Amino acid sequence: MTVESTTERVLRVLALLQSRPSWTGVELAEELRVTERSVRRDVERLRALGYPVRATPGVGGGYQLGAGTRLPPLLLHDDEAIATAVSLRLASGSTIAGAAEAALRALTKLDQVMPPRLREQVRAVYGATETVVGAGTEIDADVLIALARACRDATRVRFRYTTRHDVDDERTVEPVRMVAAGPNWYLMAWDVDRDDWRTYRLDRMREVTATTWRFRPRKHPDPAAYVQRSVTESPYRYIARVRLHAHAGQVRDLVPPQVGRVEDGPDGWCVLVVGGDDLDWLALHIARLGFEAVIVEPPELRQAAALLARRLSAMATVTD
Repeated sequence: MTVESTTERVLRVLALLQSRPSWTGVELAEELRVTERSVRRDVERLRALGYPVRATPGVGGGYQLGAGTRLPPLLLHDDEAIATAVSLRLASGSTIAGAAEAALRALTKLDQVMPPRLREQVRAVYGATETVVGAGTEIDADVLIALARACRDATRVRFRYTTRHDVDDERTVEPVRMVAAGPNWYLMAWDVDRDDWRTYRLDRMREVTATTWRFRPRKHPDPAAYVQRSVTESPYRYIARVRLHAHAGQVRDLVPPQVGRVEDGPDGWCVLVVGGDDLDWLALHIARLGFEAVIVEPPELRQAAALLARRLSAMATVTD
């Protein structure tokens, strides 16, 4: 076996160890198509480079990548390396599709291998830096890292949560994925006590603690679609479905994903689903889009739109 092929395999071992919390020697050997003896030698090469690979013997044991005493060279996928550089620009207000999630994966890897001394220096920089950002809510980096690890490792999380109605209680969840929607971050998770899927805003969480309870991942809906549906529909008294004479892409350019959901339709029409507590506001919001519109539901919105039309018509009437 050549030195080059050995180097490539060692890098593959590192990538596998970073992809999940634990691997057995048998699993690594099967994945790499080598013997367990070769795996042990590759692990020793990683340790010599400074990677803190832990080995646990016995049934249920295996190899784990732990926190080290010094920061070794990092293996990042291309999208993570790009996202890390791009995230430095995000503080100045730039927005790049998909960068947030990739940057969070990289941040989780960095935090996993970063020794306490460097981690404290990073936090000192955070504490001494002010960033000018757009509308939105700042999220504690420790909360992001804790939830990212819990999603990756399939461990339950416990936290205090304040609802939009100012109800405060403790939640225990099985996290699946974090989703950035507009200015806010959300967690999609299975609520253990309520026995159902739920969406939680990260800025309303406190005392976030990852437990040692591992869970078997459940079959779940698409996280991005579920969060968008929860954000645009669940909190509101009225849910409007409106057919618009426009292509879906045109409407999506005008309606942020945290405000409304746009469904594709035939013959140059699409469907906008948007929630609100005020019918007049909904009618005005839809009219301001500037497209031919047909209100599908609710009937109360049709009545509000008709009343608004009469008022606008009266305002436009010229009197002597």
